[in-house]
Amino acid sequence: MGAIKVHEFTTVDGVVDAPMWTVDYGFPDDLAASIGQLTSSSSGILLGRTTFEMFAPAWSTRTVEEDPGAPFFNDTRKYVVSSTLTDAESVWRNSTVVGGYSADRLRDLKGEVDGDLYVSGSATLVRALLADGLVDELHLYVYPLAVGTGLRLFPEGTQQTMSLVGVESLSNGVAHLTYGPAAAR
Repeated sequence: MGAIKVHEFTTVDGVVDAPMWTVDYGFPDDLAASIGQLTSSSSGILLGRTTFEMFAPAWSTRTVEEDPGAPFFNDTRKYVVSSTLTDAESVWRNSTVVGGYSADRLRDLKGEVDGDLYVSGSATLVRALLADGLVDELHLYVYPLAVGTGLRLFPEGTQQTMSLVGVESLSNGVAHLTYGPAAAR
């Protein structure tokens, strides 16, 4: 069975909402390599509807010459969690709607896909996956700034226990923190 690996860009104050603030930090080779390690083991991309609708126009026409990540995003099977979207394939090739959120359905999907499922963004989906214990690796790319307001991965009142699996310091000042399920006590 594959793993569900989540990738989030976040600020030190936990904001994950539309990370336009990442532009000021560039996309150095070590960041690209770090994300490339996540995508290299993945044979599926799991997205919430909102992120799918943002990614589709941004990635669907991009070529490898424009971005080395384009083949992964365009050629890999995409699974969209949505109770309102009915047709993803006509929006972005290799895309299918799996229906509204169902922990059991996503657990089954995790077992059906040959390889890992990669999740980028999709904060609402990720919150649910975390609550249901379906995230095997949570990769937080923490940018060295606080923005004060915006959507947070862990909203006020959320308590989530995890185990630190890895720490990586990137050349642009970003800290890559990897968490896994909480260790038994």
